[in-house]
Amino acid sequence: MKTRCHWPCSCYPNHALGQTQDWMAEIYPMWVEAHGIMIVTPVNWYSPTSPLKLMMDRLVCADGGNPDPTRTHGKDARAARRIELEGWDYPGHLSGRLFACVVHGDVEGAENVRRSIHDWLCFMDLCPAGPRAELDRYIGYWKPYAGNHEELDADLCIQEEVRNAARALLEGVEADRAGRLAAAGMDLARPRRK
Repeated sequence: MKTRCHWPCSCYPNHALGQTQDWMAEIYPMWVEAHGIMIVTPVNWYSPTSPLKLMMDRLVCADGGNPDPTRTHGKDARAARRIELEGWDYPGHLSGRLFACVVHGDVEGAENVRRSIHDWLCFMDLCPAGPRAELDRYIGYWKPYAGNHEELDADLCIQEEVRNAARALLEGVEADRAGRLAAAGMDLARPRRK
């Protein structure tokens, strides 16, 4: 139940388990303040890196999480269920922000990881900044990993493509903030709740 999930997440740190450092406490405010998000990641065994995947999992509360824990008396399941059945509106706490995504690998999986990140962000109602803002590329394709950094240093085209992804995001954010960016269909009501 999304009403039981708090925005921002209140599950961590769990001091009873000795968890005192929770980097997400610093990351949530960054997502809230940002007008644009750029994710750059390598591929790890056909998947995003573990830290990126952990952040994705912890941002589940951004998509419909309850901003008022007092309504559910903390995480009382009965109270959360009642609120959800009364017509929870599933607030999109990060809705409308623009994003760019760059995924690189040396063998396989870059396109699938980029699509996965794209779909995750779109599901939370973030908007892609445009075709130039999304990129999946291979660096040192099927070459020994030991020379991967040299391959990246020598590949001036991919470096410029990454810069272009950032430029596209910036251009989109500036247009959006000036009221000049129109994403078709964003004002249409959803016929189905999440």
